[in-house]
Amino acid sequence: MADRDSGLVFDSENVTVEEYLNRWLTDSVRDTVRRSTYDSYKRMVDNHLVPGVGYVKLSKLKPDHLRQLYRQKLDSGLSTRSVQYMHTIAKKALKDAVRMERVPRNPADAVDPPKLVQDEIHPLSAAQVRALLAATEGERIQPLYTVAVHTGMRPGEMLALRWEDVDLDTAAARVNRALSDSGEMNEPKTAKSRRRIELSAAAVSALRAHRKRQLEERIEKAGLWEDYGLVFPSEVGTPMNRHNLSRTFKKHLRRAELPETFRLYDLRHTCATLLLSRNVHPKYVQELLGHAGITLTLDTYSHVIPGMDGGTASAMDEALG
Repeated sequence: MADRDSGLVFDSENVTVEEYLNRWLTDSVRDTVRRSTYDSYKRMVDNHLVPGVGYVKLSKLKPDHLRQLYRQKLDSGLSTRSVQYMHTIAKKALKDAVRMERVPRNPADAVDPPKLVQDEIHPLSAAQVRALLAATEGERIQPLYTVAVHTGMRPGEMLALRWEDVDLDTAAARVNRALSDSGEMNEPKTAKSRRRIELSAAAVSALRAHRKRQLEERIEKAGLWEDYGLVFPSEVGTPMNRHNLSRTFKKHLRRAELPETFRLYDLRHTCATLLLSRNVHPKYVQELLGHAGITLTLDTYSHVIPGMDGGTASAMDEALG
C-alpha cells in the first residue's frame, strides 16, 4: 500500500489509456528519442488517441476500440499517413505495456492500419519558378527559393545550413544538419541525407549576392545580430521559424499569381521533376535529394521520367526484330 501511494505500483486494472499514455511518454519516450520525435508523438497522443480512446481502462482496451477510432479519423478527413502514424504510436506504446506485464496482449496487433495512399506531388513548372523568382526580386528570401529549386534541399536542411558548409569557390555545399519544427538542430534525416551537393551557377550567384547583403545587415544591426553562422537566418541572425517561412511563401505565391496550394517543400519536388524530365539519371537525383534508396526516388517521380510510361511491347518487337 505504501508503494502504491508513492507511485511505485502500477494499477493496471483501473488505470485509463490516457493515464498510461501520458506516463509512457514521460517515462519511456522523452529521453530516448529526439525532441522533435517526442513532440510529434505527444501531439498525436493529445490530439487523437486520448480524445478517441483515452477514457477506456487499459485492461479493457480491445482491437475494436482502435479499429473504430481509425475509421472515425479517416471519415473526418485525416490522411491515411496520419492514421498509420497513429497506429504506429499506439502499437509501440501497447507493446511496452505488454513487456512490462501491464496487459496480457497488444490490442493493436489485431488491427490492420489503412493502406497508405501515396500523396500526389505538386511541383512547379519552369515558368512558375521564373514567375516566383521574378515576384521576389530584391527580397532577402529569394536566394533561399533559388537554392531550394537548384539543389532539392529540404526546408529544414536549408534553414540549418551554415556558411562553413558552403564553398562558393568550388561551387559545393554539405548537408550536415536540419532544423526541426521545434527549432532544434538535429542530425540529418538518414545517413544518405548527410551529403555533398554541387551548386549550379545560378545558386552560386544568388549565394554570393546574399552573403554580401547579409554582411551589410550585420553592420546595420550591430548589437542586435546574433551570429549563428547561418546562411538563411532571421533578420537578426537567429534560426528562422519554419512556420513563418511557410506563411511568407504563401504571400509570395499570391504576389506571383500562383496557386496557394503549393508548399515550400514542393520546391524540392520541382528540382527533382525538372532534372528527371531533362533525362538526368535517377541515381544522381537520388543522391542529390538524399533519399535512402533509389526505390523511393523511382516510386515518387516515375511518372515524370522519360520512358517510364510504357512502350514495353514495341521495345520487345524492336529488340527481337
